[in-house]
Amino acid sequence: MADIPPAIPRRERLIAALDVPGAAEARALVERLGDAVRFYKIGLELATSGEYFTLLDWLVKRGKRVFCDLKLHDIPETVRRAVANLRGRGLSFLTVHADRGVMEAAVKEKGDIGILAVTVLTSASQTDLSEQGYTGKLEDLVIARARAAMESGCDGVITSGLEVATIKKQFGAKLLAVTPGVRPPGAGAGDQKRVVDVGQAFANGADYIVVGRPIRDARDPAAAAEGIQSTIAGIFTD
Repeated sequence: MADIPPAIPRRERLIAALDVPGAAEARALVERLGDAVRFYKIGLELATSGEYFTLLDWLVKRGKRVFCDLKLHDIPETVRRAVANLRGRGLSFLTVHADRGVMEAAVKEKGDIGILAVTVLTSASQTDLSEQGYTGKLEDLVIARARAAMESGCDGVITSGLEVATIKKQFGAKLLAVTPGVRPPGAGAGDQKRVVDVGQAFANGADYIVVGRPIRDARDPAAAAEGIQSTIAGIFTD
């Protein structure tokens, strides 16, 4: 797999999560955000709204990049066929869980879709993994799944800002790193357990960050997004 070019437009490094109940609310938020956000994540909540693909098409027609966060995890043939159905719709990224068979099946049908493997959810802690029967260190599991993602031909991984530095040290530009659980200074962690702020995420090596509630729930969402964009512009000056 060839190295991924590092030239990511600065204002596309922020991915705003449209974590809202339906397409009407999503469109309203996008309208409020205007030029402050160029890249959006649409996930499970919207997938159950009945308007997922209508919204996806609407975003693409408006020139927005779209990350479909569906976290596919099923038998490989089902995943392969599902990914084939998504080709040609204009999405940039699609998530799958980091099961080798699932990842390999998704890669077979991805076309121009970037496949991102979920390592360990940012809402999970070491204690959570122990309760699930995993006795190793959380970071070791993240790295093992990132290695499997690279070997399977995935374009990148979903990883917290706490593990992204180790991933970049080991795999460099061979894997994009998309980091959720990002909170601007002063914002609460909510149900996220492994969080960093914007500067820490990029200092540790993230290529993109995903921000949801700190933008969605802000009194002025566009101002909140522009504040994050300003921080990004101060980090990536070229």
